[in-house]
Amino acid sequence: MGIENQLTGDNILVTSLNKLVNWSRSNSVWPCTFGLACCALEMIATSLASFDISRFGSEVFRPSPRQSDLLIVAGTVSKKMAPMVKRVYDQMADPKWVIAMGACASCGGTFQSYAVLQGVDQIIPVDVYLPGCPPRPEALLAGLMKIQEKIRTENLNQRPDFKPGERYETQVPKVELIR
Repeated sequence: MGIENQLTGDNILVTSLNKLVNWSRSNSVWPCTFGLACCALEMIATSLASFDISRFGSEVFRPSPRQSDLLIVAGTVSKKMAPMVKRVYDQMADPKWVIAMGACASCGGTFQSYAVLQGVDQIIPVDVYLPGCPPRPEALLAGLMKIQEKIRTENLNQRPDFKPGERYETQVPKVELIR
């Protein structure tokens, strides 16, 4: 019934390593949970069966920034919370992407005060902005698809963690056996 029944004999798939890496990376984007206000409820709702974020390979909301590659800033970022957002972003491994979810994360929302950061893009680079107060889970899924499209079209030389001409070798420590 599936495609495996149609494939008989020796099959060959021709593609570039760049496309293969981008395809696998775009279908396994792991978001970091960073919910600050009411937008976090909509972010959590995207993992429900009715929206099913697992179709995109992103159902694993990681509690640690070292295990995630997408930061979803959902909600109002106060100036007191801004250093923590920056710290979480800095702890994420490259390559990493950011979604500013909601009007508050994008431009401060209705809070034009001294205590609210007027957009998270003042402290970290943002890849996708989601408008709304709060945006629906469908909007977050659309933003995730934009991130996936950006990853698929990325060239290896454009990545910040890739330095051409540099060799990546693993150093194996010498171990002495004690008898």
